Amino acid sequence: MAFAGRWETETQEGYDAFCKLLGIPDDVIEKGRDYKLITEVTQDGNTFSWTQIYPTNAKVTNNFTVGKECDMETIGGKKFKATVQMEGGKLCVTFPNYHHTSEICGGKLVEVNRLTEAFTAEERTQ
Repeated sequence: MAFAGRWETETQEGYDAFCKLLGIPDDVIEKGRDYKLITEVTQDGNTFSWTQIYPTNAKVTNNFTVGKECDMETIGGKKFKATVQMEGGKLCVTFPNYHHTSEICGGKLVEVNRLTEAFTAEERTQ
């Protein structure tokens, strides 16, 4: 599955509830609600460079190869080890507080973050 490209947030669902469950302060949630996050992906086979650029010019880049443990970082600066897997054309990785899935659907990058079975946040980019 080809993920390479530059993607801009189009819609997001469940943003406030997801942020609150992560413990993000209300003022930060308010500032981020209407941000148009840019995601830039380069891909060489199963090796990826995945950069998320925030309107504040903050950015986080994670480099990984599917199926191999790597060092990753959250936007909050938390570093952790993870292994990104490819499952049915979706990239899947577990962050410290949630599970992240990315897929290309209808020409859009769809990212889903799941804290628990009962809660899902979804973002669509074009």
